[in-house]
Amino acid sequence: MALLNEEKESCSLKGVLPHEALFISLKFLQIVMLCSGLSFAASAASRNDKTEMTISKSIHYELIGTYNVSRLNEVFTKELSEFSKFPVHFPAAIYPVKLYRVTYASVIPEWKNRPTTASGLLAIPESGAKTFPVVSYQHGTVFSKTAVPSNPDESMETRLMLAQFAGQGYIVVAADYFGKGESKDHDSYLVKNSTQQACLDMLRAGRSTSSDLKLHWGPLFLSGWSQGGWATMAFLNKLESLDIPVAAAATAAAPHDLYAIINHWLHQPGDHDAAFLPDLLALQLNAYAEYYGIPGLPESAIKPEYLRDARDLYLNKIIWEEGEKKLPTRLADFLRKDFSATSSLGGTRYWEILRANEVYLWRSKTPLRSYYGGADEVTPASIATLPVTFQKIMGGAGSTGVDAGADANHQGVFLYSIADEKKWFDQLLLKH
Repeated sequence: MALLNEEKESCSLKGVLPHEALFISLKFLQIVMLCSGLSFAASAASRNDKTEMTISKSIHYELIGTYNVSRLNEVFTKELSEFSKFPVHFPAAIYPVKLYRVTYASVIPEWKNRPTTASGLLAIPESGAKTFPVVSYQHGTVFSKTAVPSNPDESMETRLMLAQFAGQGYIVVAADYFGKGESKDHDSYLVKNSTQQACLDMLRAGRSTSSDLKLHWGPLFLSGWSQGGWATMAFLNKLESLDIPVAAAATAAAPHDLYAIINHWLHQPGDHDAAFLPDLLALQLNAYAEYYGIPGLPESAIKPEYLRDARDLYLNKIIWEEGEKKLPTRLADFLRKDFSATSSLGGTRYWEILRANEVYLWRSKTPLRSYYGGADEVTPASIATLPVTFQKIMGGAGSTGVDAGADANHQGVFLYSIADEKKWFDQLLLKH
């Protein structure tokens, strides 16, 4: 589905008209503009809306379209019913939302800060305000290069965030992560430092873009689902280390401890575990081989008959629907037994990196809500609520586990979380 009301960059007449031209008729002015390849409406828009701009050598943005209120509310009706049957009520959107794709310079920490270029989305409500609260949204796992925030027509979770937050007056900023969107690198799936860097530099680029549009940022909130919940906590840790204030953070069905959750999937599988768990390991093992420089990691972990398909899925040579047919549905059938046997003691480099990539073992100063569900086929409640227990031990900021219900599966937890956290964020705004 194409973006609605997409606006194209307009040019302006060169030169300055003499004083007498102030008395020119409006009709004649319109004719002059048409002869120059302009419409009167386009010229007026060019004075009020920037559609594409290079701010510096490191930041470029372009207006990719506008979701009007009707389009946003369609997300909550027809599209939501196709996405999930989990019962959640969302308020109707109030404001149209302008969508900007932002590309920005960054570095890859795991590769000695090698320069790179990444992309993300900046969504701005057309409310007439000049200052907005901001939600940095970290997206969940996607099995393609393009189903990311900067391409919202392919990302239902992004559209839900736009309808729920941007349509209600929040700026939404969201990184695509390295290897997704406009990035030329390979997928940095669950690579901690690169995820932090992508989100941090997207936040900076989003703020600079907003400033260029003469808009100002109010309190900053963080939100993320699944992989994005893990990314949210990693990002929060980075922001706190830089003394960048965050009003509150929310994670939904987040795998806060990668070592623990993969061991859970391996050694305590459930009857209702998601069939795509091997697909997740296909992405992660290949990403870790590249970003952490572990040659032969996929070969040591994945059974030979699945190596090629796992690699093709990682490189986006096959789509997820193809990968789902070619890869098994249980990790025990996907991974080599000798590799799985090393997981318990965790002494190899891979397991050591997994342990280092936890995202909750520090004393946080930011209020947090961690959402979980009783029917989640990916993230058990014990993993999703790890930060809650740890912050209580450490005497950190208020951290609360929120139960989305016994029937809440992975998608249901996401829907419940964004409905509930919006109310929470609104309440916190009243204190600012």
